[in-house]
Amino acid sequence: MEGVVSVAVMMYEHPLAYVLGLEGVALMRAYTGGHDRAFVEARLAEIRAFLDDERLAGAAVEVERVDVATGYRIWASTYDGPNSAFDLDEPFIKEVVGGLPAGDALDAACGTGRIAALLAARGHRVRGVDGSPDMLARARERVPDAEFLPGELAALPLPDACVDLVVCSLALTHVPALDPVLAEFARVLRPGGHAVLSDIHPDGVARGVVPPVRLPGGRPARVATHHHPVGDYVRAALAAGLHVRRCEEPRHPAGEPRERTDVLEPWDVWPWALCDLAPEAAHAAIAGTPSMLFWHFQR
Repeated sequence: MEGVVSVAVMMYEHPLAYVLGLEGVALMRAYTGGHDRAFVEARLAEIRAFLDDERLAGAAVEVERVDVATGYRIWASTYDGPNSAFDLDEPFIKEVVGGLPAGDALDAACGTGRIAALLAARGHRVRGVDGSPDMLARARERVPDAEFLPGELAALPLPDACVDLVVCSLALTHVPALDPVLAEFARVLRPGGHAVLSDIHPDGVARGVVPPVRLPGGRPARVATHHHPVGDYVRAALAAGLHVRRCEEPRHPAGEPRERTDVLEPWDVWPWALCDLAPEAAHAAIAGTPSMLFWHFQR
């Protein structure tokens, strides 16, 4: 609208707030019987030490929240770098897709063509859709025999009942509502077709697992990300006529706490690096909780 000025949405990320949040969750775990008195006393002592730590007191960062198109334009050149989420979702996608016959497949929110390449290697005739021209350019280079189209998940540029398989990886946390997207997946699927979805678990989103990018001038920003509880996926799928075939929630390893560090790492690796400031609290708060969310639906 003419005359309307867009105002950037800013977030205030304070490392002290984050580590105190970890301590709080850890103490709640102890309150419900997960840890003993010594653990509780150690957490309280650590909280007092953090409150007196001047490194943390003045280390807050103002972070801009940017739309998906902006974020992925910046991220496109480095998107295929090491990413632990790829290591988790690719085996699940390969397992489900490996049990299906080759046909017409859609890589929805295809990014740089990571999943499109996987589908093409299994004999599928692949189409990819993405809202980022930069990502699409890389996908076309990566999978030259596939067809890549600009478009949005809630309005796919495809006719009804044109594919046998939809795969959507690491994208649905970026949409504000699941219902229109799942409805579109159902619309383009043929009867009996399959949808395979993977994303960061809503518990992770709630802990700040959100992609960071640097804007011009080095200004910190995060890609707009939304918290969709597990039930929201089920309700959206059922409303679209999709039936649940499988749901998996791989968990963070129980293991042992990581080594403690007293180094406050740069913002770019928050919140992950902040966990190493309070490794015992982080372990109590996060170990054994879901890290990813995988779905297999069928129309």
